[in-house]
Amino acid sequence: MTGRPHIAIDAMGGDEGVRIMMAGVAQARRRHDGLRFSLFGDEARIRAALENHPNLKAASTIIHCDGIVDGSDKPSAALRKANSTSMGLAIRAVKSGEAGAAVSAGNTGALMAMAKVALRTMPGIDRPALAALLPTLGANDVVMLDLGANTECDSRNLVQFAVMGAAYARALMDLDRPRVRLLNIGTEELKGTDEIRDAAAILRAATTLKMQFDGFTEGDKIGSGETDVIVSDGFSGNVALKTAEGTARFVTDLLRRAFTSSVRSKIGFLISKPAMHLLKHHLDPNVHNGAVFLGLNGVVVKSHGSADATGVANAVHVAARLLEADITRRITDDMANVSAGVQAESLTQ
Repeated sequence: MTGRPHIAIDAMGGDEGVRIMMAGVAQARRRHDGLRFSLFGDEARIRAALENHPNLKAASTIIHCDGIVDGSDKPSAALRKANSTSMGLAIRAVKSGEAGAAVSAGNTGALMAMAKVALRTMPGIDRPALAALLPTLGANDVVMLDLGANTECDSRNLVQFAVMGAAYARALMDLDRPRVRLLNIGTEELKGTDEIRDAAAILRAATTLKMQFDGFTEGDKIGSGETDVIVSDGFSGNVALKTAEGTARFVTDLLRRAFTSSVRSKIGFLISKPAMHLLKHHLDPNVHNGAVFLGLNGVVVKSHGSADATGVANAVHVAARLLEADITRRITDDMANVSAGVQAESLTQ
């Protein structure tokens, strides 16, 4: 993308309100000094919050709108009022070309529905997928998709997710050939559903792709750092994500109880405090905040509703990096390589 990235912000999304959203966007502005913003929402509340962030104020335009997408709104209800809500208007700014990306901490289902209707899917992509970075024991985080946008997927969808996930990993983690695997119930070639095995065959044949396809992985290896991109249907991906998040909370709560159970334990906590802070940082969802709907004609990033200012800043950072990397063009080029690779393979058989 040329020029300075312009990002539309749904200022009314999120559990913590406008103040936290503006604090996070201001933090991101300090990290990416060239960013410009369109801020959608209640003008009076946004202006009040911007008084504490003159650097952001100078780089932003406020677009007042009265409508808000509530957390309990069904996607169909949110769609009907898209043209009057901060979320809907932020997405419309991407459609019109005013902004290159939109960031919202609002209702996930509503955001997905609005983005898909307004932006449509890219050529060669049947369905958008929700992708996010998860922590690992390796040098890099792992990109995982789909995390809930599509509960049922065929082999074609899984191949498209792999292509989009690899492009995402190259953009955000500066990897030349990301290691890609399909989530499965085993690593043997005969394991899994027909859809998973067929997708693996297609990816093995598409040798011109900028990825290293390594076959299958199991759920217990998601955080191992052995792969850069893990691909699954949205049902399995969402279950795996929620299980990982629950396990992280379980571990931290268990350690908290253990370290407060006795005087000796409290002394042990003081000794191990630096390591505990490192663990807390590694598992903090704010550090990895910013899931993206890949496969649309425009970048839409979903922030956790409960994200703090640092979490919001990281979501904006994701949007900025994807714009700078021209993620839409990368995915389009890679999808063309998939088709070329499969056609070449069929001619040799």
